[in-house]
Amino acid sequence: MKLLLRGHHLLCLKGFQGYGYSDDFVENMTEVNHARKRENTRITLTNTPDDICRCCPNLKDDICENCKQNERIVHMDNEVLKRLDASKDYDAIELFEKIDGIFNSKESVREICFNCSWHEKCLFYQKL
Repeated sequence: MKLLLRGHHLLCLKGFQGYGYSDDFVENMTEVNHARKRENTRITLTNTPDDICRCCPNLKDDICENCKQNERIVHMDNEVLKRLDASKDYDAIELFEKIDGIFNSKESVREICFNCSWHEKCLFYQKL
């Protein structure tokens, strides 16, 4: 299986516990979260709408909510992607192990997670 994931969604998936914008979004996020834990899953990285965004009610004309919000989301993606090689595909299990080593403190995710509306519910952020 192959997944297309935004940079910041790598962190979101680590903290996901069933909350979301809609039932369709939660169902899709749950499926993607299960898929990323399976052997033989490959991940391509992006800073544009991905396999999670496709079920988000905030996605309109390939941007998140509005131009200002979309800029903030792309910034979050780019903060993650600048620590990875976005030109290559990754084995999902290996990529998430790498993520654990890179993003291991609140300081390491300050530019990504601090203003996120989900950080109070996010298990990944809370464990930092």
